[in-house]
Amino acid sequence: MTTQAKGHRFPILITQLSQPLMIPFGVTRRRAFAQVQDGKLHVCFGPMFDERIPLDNIEAAEVSRWPRWAGVGPRTDFRGRIGLVGSYSNTVKLTLKKPVDVHLFVLPVTCHKLYLSLEDPDAFAQEISKPGAARPEAAKAA
Repeated sequence: MTTQAKGHRFPILITQLSQPLMIPFGVTRRRAFAQVQDGKLHVCFGPMFDERIPLDNIEAAEVSRWPRWAGVGPRTDFRGRIGLVGSYSNTVKLTLKKPVDVHLFVLPVTCHKLYLSLEDPDAFAQEISKPGAARPEAAKAA
C-alpha cells in the first residue's frame, strides 16, 4: 500500500482548555483531522463537518492566525469562511479557487476559505502545496 493510497492524516489540534467546549459538538481528537488521499482533502470535525474537497480546487494553503474573538469549535461567518478550530494557534488557511457547498451542523453553507488548527500546520501546508505529488490524476496525465 502506497502512502498516497493510505493517505496522510493530519490531526486537528484541540487544546486541553478547548476540549470540554468540543463535547457538545461531538468533536473528539480521533474524529478531528484533515487527510490528503486520492486527490482529495478529507476534513472531519466530529459529526458536524465531514467533507471532501478536490485538491485541484485549493488555490493556496498558508499558515495563518485565528482571532480569539472568533472562538473555538465549528465556526462560520456565512460569507464563505469556515473555521474548524480547537486552538488559537497552528492555524492553516485554505483558499479555494471555486467556492464549494458544504454542511456545517445541518446547515448548507458555501465555503471559500477554510481555517484549520492543526498539530503540524507547516507539514500540512507543504503537503497541500506539493505540485502533483498528492494529485494522482496529474501523474497519469504526464
